[in-house]
Amino acid sequence: MATLRIPEQSRTLSDAAEIVAFLRPFGMTYERWPLEERVSPDASSDQILAAYAPEIDELKRRGGYVTADVINVTPDTPGLDALLNKFNKEHRHSEDEVRFIIKGQGLFHIHPDDGPVFSITVQAGDLITVPRGTRHWFDLCAERTIRAIRLFQDVAGWTPEYVDGGVHGDYVPMCWGPSYLPPRTLAPAVPR
Repeated sequence: MATLRIPEQSRTLSDAAEIVAFLRPFGMTYERWPLEERVSPDASSDQILAAYAPEIDELKRRGGYVTADVINVTPDTPGLDALLNKFNKEHRHSEDEVRFIIKGQGLFHIHPDDGPVFSITVQAGDLITVPRGTRHWFDLCAERTIRAIRLFQDVAGWTPEYVDGGVHGDYVPMCWGPSYLPPRTLAPAVPR
């Protein structure tokens, strides 16, 4: 189950309905999908996509997505640090970022135009949609493992468009406990 933190408001949300309500004004969606023994999180990508085909097809219908794949990141992934450095800086995309977490966990920081920066820790069973154009960045949690279904509106996928003067360096990526401190009492960022 996801945990959403809004440090400027000293709030932490872990109830799914509260998370959905908080994200709605930002155009974001959050859902919990069942993880019953439909498929092992270590199954092949094709088996995972087949097991979740009804949900994927519904998302494609609702969001105009045309393709889905499975990303698998572990501490043994070649070039892991370089890969993570592409996503842990504030950026946006020309299409939605959709993730259903099969295994592991990760941390999205969201920097909306009309609200405070907040973080959402996602884990197995969580589906999150970050709308096109939304400033955000992503970090893995301590175990550096995540397996997720991704959906795309363009078969070529998306490329991060980095934000000049991004605030990502002002926030410490922590998946438990306080995600970060307000800028005036900022803890030093973790070296990358």
